[in-house]
Amino acid sequence: MRIFAIDDEPKMLRMLHDAIAAAEPEAEILDFSCAMDVTEALPDPEKRPDVVFSDIELPGMSGLTLAVKIKKAAPDARIIFVTGYDQYALEAYRIHAQGYLTKPVDAAAIREELDQIPRAPKPEPRNLYVQCFGFFDVFWQGEPLLFQRRKTKELLAFLVDRKGLTCTAEEIAAALWEGCDLGKAKHQIRNLVSDLRATLKKIGMEDLLIRRSGVLSIRAEQIDCDYYQMLSGGSDALNAYHGEYMTQYTWAEMTSGKLWFEYHP
Repeated sequence: MRIFAIDDEPKMLRMLHDAIAAAEPEAEILDFSCAMDVTEALPDPEKRPDVVFSDIELPGMSGLTLAVKIKKAAPDARIIFVTGYDQYALEAYRIHAQGYLTKPVDAAAIREELDQIPRAPKPEPRNLYVQCFGFFDVFWQGEPLLFQRRKTKELLAFLVDRKGLTCTAEEIAAALWEGCDLGKAKHQIRNLVSDLRATLKKIGMEDLLIRRSGVLSIRAEQIDCDYYQMLSGGSDALNAYHGEYMTQYTWAEMTSGKLWFEYHP
């Protein structure tokens, strides 16, 4: 584990380093007394941090601004602010800082913060896992779920995006075939629904689909999904989100924009 210790006061930086070393003896600790030195280290993959303990009051650049730069270079890095001031707490959590400590800190406080860092999200070995961040993809038992048709997978993506809300044929047609004749689109939707149900039946999850009275939806609670986890406040998903959502589908841009506005630093 590589840990950044950042503080412009030599005495406080030494105390922070010693506290980290006592809490995590095997960690590689890199000390920084100014933000510029941190930004110069970030381009090197061998120096990017797993965890950052940083003061907020830094000369030339605030710790909050520096944290945003760190997250861009190392999206999975956990940020814990260490400061003598508490008025920045709300802003710190807005940029998804992992924690917020008040000086002086000791090894016990450092250890408590490190213990709260979640493991990277992984699909459960016997579970339907849906990935929305970046490219949309679906996994069963940790392996990609194969679809016979590209549009079948896109239909499932659209239903996931709707989070269990019912979708009419008109809504699906407008998303999947912009400008297509509705009559032809409805015929294609019927084929896609049949294909999707058959694909899900192979893994014993055909009841994920709900079709009644001319509308279609999914039982959202039956899937494990990074998007849903983030909406529920899951810290793993918050750290996994790097500003991209179902990037292969143009109709997903509205949701992508909302997520960027609400969750991206």
